Amino acid sequence: MYDRKIYKEIKPYIPTDDIIVIKGARQTGKTTLLKILMKDLPAEDTAYFDLEFSNLLDICNQGPDSVTAYLKQKGMLKNQEKFYLLIDEIQYLSEPSSFLKLIHDHYPYLKLIVSGSSSFEIKDKFKDSLVGRTVDFELYPLDFEEFLKFKCASFNLEIKITSPKLIDDLRQLYAEYVLYGGYPKIVLAESIAMKEKYLQQIIDTYVKKDIRDLARVKDITKFNKLLRVLASQSGQLLNVTELANSSRLAKQTIDEYLFILENTYIIKLLPPFHRNVRSELFKTPKIFFYDTGLLHMLWLKTLPPKILGNAFETSIFSEFVKNIGVNNLNYWRTQDKKEIDFIVNLENTIFPVEVKINAARMNFTPLKYFISKYKPENAFCISLEGTLPASACKVANVNPWEFSLFFPGL
Repeated sequence: MYDRKIYKEIKPYIPTDDIIVIKGARQTGKTTLLKILMKDLPAEDTAYFDLEFSNLLDICNQGPDSVTAYLKQKGMLKNQEKFYLLIDEIQYLSEPSSFLKLIHDHYPYLKLIVSGSSSFEIKDKFKDSLVGRTVDFELYPLDFEEFLKFKCASFNLEIKITSPKLIDDLRQLYAEYVLYGGYPKIVLAESIAMKEKYLQQIIDTYVKKDIRDLARVKDITKFNKLLRVLASQSGQLLNVTELANSSRLAKQTIDEYLFILENTYIIKLLPPFHRNVRSELFKTPKIFFYDTGLLHMLWLKTLPPKILGNAFETSIFSEFVKNIGVNNLNYWRTQDKKEIDFIVNLENTIFPVEVKINAARMNFTPLKYFISKYKPENAFCISLEGTLPASACKVANVNPWEFSLFFPGL
């Protein structure tokens, strides 16, 4: 079991009275994360419940008294100083917020660490009564640094790597990361055929079944077509009218599907950057998938042999979300169609970022306009190959693995 970055973020909250809530899509490693956390806890004072088991679900649905009685019958809870209860798939509870509130308020010796596979289901069942009682964390598929750890590839990304051999190795590894995505099981699978098989299982059991049930999908064929069109448009402006025409679904239905897909960690709608300037009030969001492997299988039905432009941009979006949070990220576009892929906002400082597989093919007109208008301290082109021309003196060429070197606080 490999540690995840989020582990270090969660660890300081273990001694607190907060209920730790870990949210994320299926297959991102929530169960493994809970078991890693258990290694730091006293075995005799720790229990793990997987609510996919109906007997444990029934015990929890009966309330905290039923849980404590069960633990005592199992020879636990011999003292009531501190006991750690880890609950997987908390959204299966009939009334999770009531259950968690009762334990937090009336059983202070029980420290709860819970996970849920669906933001939508958790938000639908969690009520305001939990305000001030929980601390939430979101677990995504692996970022590139975690991907390297899972591949047992040893690199120190906190320093500038200058060796041509190491740079070439990292480029090949990043290409693999873009092609196959960051779901842990897919990263560890040895062959492309196995990766495709596992990704298809995620699609069949989670994307097409769980989400289909949540959305109460009536026409499966149209829903599947919508998923394919969305995957093909990752990194593009969202056009609901075009989606309605291509999938033959009503706009209201598409809005409902988009809401559920976004709240189940499949896609994210990225809003534009603006400062109340009329020419920039282009309120249409961009659509991005969180995982490129999932994107490829939904779109192409297979994993491609080479990187596609929108997949590379999607991978950079995903890296930003995992490392700085989606609230610090926008794109920029004017009514005359000047566009910059990402505007990163950190510590009240903005950084325009263009993404190109080959830096030599970058169009500098939008960046020059943005730089002249907003005077950012730095501007970046993130690329996997090629070099910027000498005329791009105010734009730094950045490799995809160099986030921590160029953006503060990472």
